[in-house]
Amino acid sequence: MARAKYFRYHDGGRAAAGYRGKTGDCVVRSIAIATGLPYQHVYDSVNRASTRERTGTRKRGVSNARTGVYKSTIHRVMKELGWVWTPTMQIGSGCTVHLRPEELPSGRLIVSVSKHLTAMIDGMIYDTHDCSRRGKRCVYGYWQPPPRRWLHPGQTELFPTPQARPQPQPRTQEQRRSDWQRSIDHAPPTEPARRPTRRKPAQPQQPPDPPRRKSFFEWLFG
Repeated sequence: MARAKYFRYHDGGRAAAGYRGKTGDCVVRSIAIATGLPYQHVYDSVNRASTRERTGTRKRGVSNARTGVYKSTIHRVMKELGWVWTPTMQIGSGCTVHLRPEELPSGRLIVSVSKHLTAMIDGMIYDTHDCSRRGKRCVYGYWQPPPRRWLHPGQTELFPTPQARPQPQPRTQEQRRSDWQRSIDHAPPTEPARRPTRRKPAQPQQPPDPPRRKSFFEWLFG
């Protein structure tokens, strides 16, 4: 695969955002190129999404837009954008798709390869270097944009910062007095309390008398 035909240099807007030097920002760069969002906007969104991560014995640090992003945070950011993930490699399946335009669909793609993320638009790789390894690099999967729009309706940014709710103003004494007077005027009339009626205790029932047995003479003469 010729380099000049299928690769074009693109930093995703990093230099225009005021950043200098080389760094591991492939996640931010590829998302900015494929979605068209500003580099700084994606940079801040990834860092906000990393605050939801949990650390443990195997995972000490959290994701960072400059040094590297974990897969869980990448999937969270792409899900927030509405992009759809398509895996191309399963456990034990081996390499089935390579980083070539003829083996990937057309359109805007964010392709996941080993320890790297790159953007591909209509078969053209946009990155800071040719990461295709001459068309032999395996593809783990790729994200595609939603069918209608990239962001959800009414959404302007990824993981927006929650706005503080306005605090209620303290009520004055006149307002409290008017509310109290209004509650009295509109209160339903109360009926006088009725005295409870006393019930007589139930008389215990006497058991019926057992039937009297006939004497011998009554039984003999009927």
